[in-house]
Amino acid sequence: MTDVRIPPLPADDPVAAKYGGVPGRSGPPLNIFRTLAHDEALLRGFTRLGSHLLREGRVPAREREMVILRVGWRCGSEYEFGQHTVIGRAAGLGDDEIVRLATDGTDGWAADDAGLLRLADELCADDVVSDDTWEALRRRWDQPELLELLVLAGYYRLVSGMLNSAGVALEARPPGWPDGAQVARRAPRDPA
Repeated sequence: MTDVRIPPLPADDPVAAKYGGVPGRSGPPLNIFRTLAHDEALLRGFTRLGSHLLREGRVPAREREMVILRVGWRCGSEYEFGQHTVIGRAAGLGDDEIVRLATDGTDGWAADDAGLLRLADELCADDVVSDDTWEALRRRWDQPELLELLVLAGYYRLVSGMLNSAGVALEARPPGWPDGAQVARRAPRDPA
């Protein structure tokens, strides 16, 4: 999907301006918020959960961004991957790690990081985390953190699917896919 299906509202739209501000960033609301501004109640709920996960969550920023970037890549959402590349760098991810998040497998990652990548991979592929991955995660994360990781991955699958399906255009500044990324494309599910 490359065409804009739901055009963003103008940058000065009052709903987009009210809910589309990003802390630490100046300029007009992002295209994602300008698109969701077509439905103020939806945008309000969307930003409430997203803000909680990004600002009030228990999962440390670096690990949170690893999950978001991996989900964005698995879902083929260049918009999401690009936006969170910037956030991931600020959270301590190096450019080499960001490229590796956009490739198959978990080779070369520390065990705790590899568990997070398997969580994202398995949820995107099968909608369930395997017993082996769950056991590995349970050694580091407590129950509230595990729940947050599941919701985090699910939320960003939702975001990626919305971005891809609505055709939300990339912003002018953030990067898209990193050089060397193996862009993930999932085959559509058989409706039968």
